[in-house]
Amino acid sequence: MSLLLELLWAFIGLLLTISGTLIEASVAAPPLQGESLGIHVYPLGVTYQIGAVLLVGCLGGANAGAISQIAYIILGLTPWFPVFSQGGGIDYVSQPAFGYILGFLPGAWLCGALAFRFRRCIESLGFSCLCGLLAVHATGLTYLVFLSSSRQEWWDLAKIYSGNMFPSQLAVACAVAVLSLVTRRILFY
Repeated sequence: MSLLLELLWAFIGLLLTISGTLIEASVAAPPLQGESLGIHVYPLGVTYQIGAVLLVGCLGGANAGAISQIAYIILGLTPWFPVFSQGGGIDYVSQPAFGYILGFLPGAWLCGALAFRFRRCIESLGFSCLCGLLAVHATGLTYLVFLSSSRQEWWDLAKIYSGNMFPSQLAVACAVAVLSLVTRRILFY
């Protein structure tokens, strides 16, 4: 992929990551027996932010994914652009969620590296997204080790940030795998 195309995907990834912070992920399902007609929407309790991180990796590759997340982290740490979900600024490094934001960098890079290493199919893209998601959580959990004062505090924070979020984020990662497969087929790469 050319440098110009990688930079374009990095910029798209930055915009998607910022806007994904604001949009709650949800699932649409048909009504069950005995319920009223119409499509029901169920919130997943997470935003599309992790989906944007994985999508730029699957579509733009490892370099575009990493560049977009470096820009996102730098932008969020400045006092002028509070783009993180709970604000921003240099003081954000003391927040437990910051470790997961740092995890966006290896997550996007790993997802992009694997997505372009294997044959373009739903299985390889799904595997790429899963590995990227695991990299985000591994980085976040490691950051919590340094932030926590006790083992019990680490466990409580790990349940909140990884235990509660991972299943919903896995559903978003599956949707990203399907979306990236369709998009890559449309774009012929």
